[in-house]
Amino acid sequence: MQDPRAPQVGWTVRAALRSAAFAERWFPDAWVFAALAVLIVAAAALATGATPQATAQGFGKGFWSLIPFTMQMVFVVIGGYVVATAPVVARLIERLARVPRSGRGAVAFVATLSMLTSLLSWGFSLVFAGLLVRALARRAELDMDYRAAGAAAYLGLGAVWAMGISSSAAQLQANPASMPPGLVEITGVLPFTQTIFLWQSLLLTAILVAASVWVAWLTAPTGAAARTAQAFELAPEPTRQALPPRTRPGEWLEYSPLLTVLLSLLAFGWLLGEFVSKPAVVAIADLNTYNLLFLALGLLLHWRPRSFLDAVGHAVPATTGVLVQFPLYGGIAMLLTQVPGADGATLAQRLSEVFVRITTHDTFAVVMGTYSAVLGFFVPSGGGKWIIEAPYVMQAANALQYHLGWAVQIYNAAEALPNLINPFWMLPLLGVLGLKARDIVGFTFVQLLVHIPLVLGLLWLLGTTLTYVPPVMPPATGAG
Repeated sequence: MQDPRAPQVGWTVRAALRSAAFAERWFPDAWVFAALAVLIVAAAALATGATPQATAQGFGKGFWSLIPFTMQMVFVVIGGYVVATAPVVARLIERLARVPRSGRGAVAFVATLSMLTSLLSWGFSLVFAGLLVRALARRAELDMDYRAAGAAAYLGLGAVWAMGISSSAAQLQANPASMPPGLVEITGVLPFTQTIFLWQSLLLTAILVAASVWVAWLTAPTGAAARTAQAFELAPEPTRQALPPRTRPGEWLEYSPLLTVLLSLLAFGWLLGEFVSKPAVVAIADLNTYNLLFLALGLLLHWRPRSFLDAVGHAVPATTGVLVQFPLYGGIAMLLTQVPGADGATLAQRLSEVFVRITTHDTFAVVMGTYSAVLGFFVPSGGGKWIIEAPYVMQAANALQYHLGWAVQIYNAAEALPNLINPFWMLPLLGVLGLKARDIVGFTFVQLLVHIPLVLGLLWLLGTTLTYVPPVMPPATGAG
């Protein structure tokens, strides 16, 4: 007979716990997952008639192809971590951690802040939300489920990040100088007013935030069902520690703000020139500019070089997954786009032909969203795979006279879906929390079940309110 004092657990919590239990038992390590994806794509290339030599060559060429982007992503994590661990931000996190009054409320609170901050920077969101979870976990009276809170901290990247200003696709389309050859002739220039600032886009984002918070609250275990940080034998101490006293004369520059002030002046001087000479949306679209902004801000907020260097040192372990897995995803991208089959067509071309053949104006949003989500599961790009998809996807949109800006937003909303269960982008957050992907993926899987019909349905419905606008070409430059 059931103990009447036992906590009542709803079906949403039971579904999350069962998913978590399944993931803990069966979900592979993230590197193994990436390696399996390489083998699956390689097998598909061979099945279409690609030679073993061409397949091996494609993988080898692709393995190192993303090194610059890999380092940029590493610095996104480092820059976000450095800013999030600065003394002023650390004090803000501690104050925010005092707001929730229950474990379930804490999970919903984390979900909300994670998604709102991700609209500004997904790298900052991951670290900020992770540190907020650590701060909340130190409040033992909350009985907060550490897994559910970790999943909530991941919702920024798993739900809405691409709908904000860090959207690689929207930034690319607003900046013709950054587009690959031939794309600008297909799409023209699409300012933010035609993509992320459409009222349809803002409404979609608001609905996704509200629905995600609701699911996070519903699925958060309470009472005896909750597994706290202590149950994981974790003691999430404050990340921000007081600097040890200087012990030798050679350390005085490390403890002096002199270098910080001078370097910050140089960095912010260059950044000021970039933002004065270019539109803000163009300047911030350069990932190097974006990263330097966060690094310079973090350096200034830490004030002393020793504090800044300690923060960077703590951030580096969170980047190890990016460093060892991005080469595998580079190999996947090359296998998809550069290895021809027996008839000379690549896997990406075969996929695009199928996509164009089965799509109509009425089904464009659902088919494109599904396609982008599935491909994003195998090639988690942080928005970069838009360069691969855009030429044939946007050409189809023109042929079907479908709103081009909304086509970008279909990609943005759908690309986030596989992030909810793909462990690759979880790695920086997991490094902060001290958890494994299998610890949180059960909860994010429930989010995925809700998001798939919600996202695809809203993309179709809101798309019906828009009309086609022909591509607007950038003005010609140079003497005629």
